[in-house]
Amino acid sequence: MTKLEFTMIRSTTPDDTTALIALADATGLFPPSALELLRQMLTDSLGGNSDTEPFWITDDDNGPVGVAYCEPERMTDRTWNLQLIAIHPDRQGQGRGTKLLRYVEQALTARRGRVLLVETSGLPEFDRTRAFYAKCGYEEEARIRDFYATGDDKVVFRKVLNAD
Repeated sequence: MTKLEFTMIRSTTPDDTTALIALADATGLFPPSALELLRQMLTDSLGGNSDTEPFWITDDDNGPVGVAYCEPERMTDRTWNLQLIAIHPDRQGQGRGTKLLRYVEQALTARRGRVLLVETSGLPEFDRTRAFYAKCGYEEEARIRDFYATGDDKVVFRKVLNAD
């Protein structure tokens, strides 16, 4: 039996905030401004100060080692957007990201979610991220050139959860 089989996916709590910011920082993919935004998102949504129905989950293995956050896309019929999924670098390559993403998909399917969108950068350092989504059955749906900055495209992936 592998260590992964003993992990626990659970709802994120306000007490996780500091550990999750450190986790996101450790990935090296988030600039300081994004980390501060993440802190504010955690504080607002976990404190009940959000006007959306956010969905935060944490992969816990004696402390947070992964996190996922998604929210409903406004003015749509049951479309959700995965805003964040991250696994601590020393826990990557163990299937945790796939397990966390599958958990999100199952939870949203149970909520009758229809479509899950994922947005990421088109920069070379996000090649592994884009390959991960493709491996998990997501299709590249759109690319908006120079979205984040000149030369940094937004790549949107899509997966149908409920066809009805």
